[in-house]
Amino acid sequence: MSKNAISNSVIRRLPRYYRFLGELEGNGYIRISSRELAEKMGLTASQIRQDFNCFGEFGQQGYGYNVSELRRQIGIILGLDKKTPIILMGAGNLGKAISAHIDFQSRGFELIGAFDISPEIIGKKIGMITVRDISELEQFCAENKPQAAVLCIPQDVAEKETERLIEYGIHAFWNFTHYDLSITHENVVVENVHLGDSLIILSYAINSTENEINS
Repeated sequence: MSKNAISNSVIRRLPRYYRFLGELEGNGYIRISSRELAEKMGLTASQIRQDFNCFGEFGQQGYGYNVSELRRQIGIILGLDKKTPIILMGAGNLGKAISAHIDFQSRGFELIGAFDISPEIIGKKIGMITVRDISELEQFCAENKPQAAVLCIPQDVAEKETERLIEYGIHAFWNFTHYDLSITHENVVVENVHLGDSLIILSYAINSTENEINS
């Protein structure tokens, strides 16, 4: 099955499988059946088998799945064995928090640069990276060839800066802005992160549960 034929819902379950298998491996599990894995993850065995079959045959009849090997294979599918160079656009509070708390290396990326316009931030270090002036962006991209960018910049400059980044050869974005560049740029890869939307969904879940109880 081609990657284009695999549904987005399957792809979005893969990180959960990877994380969960890592926990099992850490707890000493050597092998596990699809039924046992389904029970632990709150899924169905058929769903798990269907998801894995999208990428090949990982289990053995009568044996189940080798936990560490399955996790390794899922990691390869997700590209975690690669270290895609990525830069951070915007080193304010959100950008600093992301660089401090996200382990890019274990998630298939290497953070190689950070950029900002604020004199108070430029020249400061976030982790092992020194924040550069945005005026250095073009030369940095030409020399270091980053393939992805984390967008932690204000919405009113997001469109302009995204245009520049695409011009400099970047076509993948982890987007924390409210500018949906996938609408205006069809050939880029975007993962939009709207933290406020997630909190609103939690609000809905709380209130819908209360409404059911009170009805």
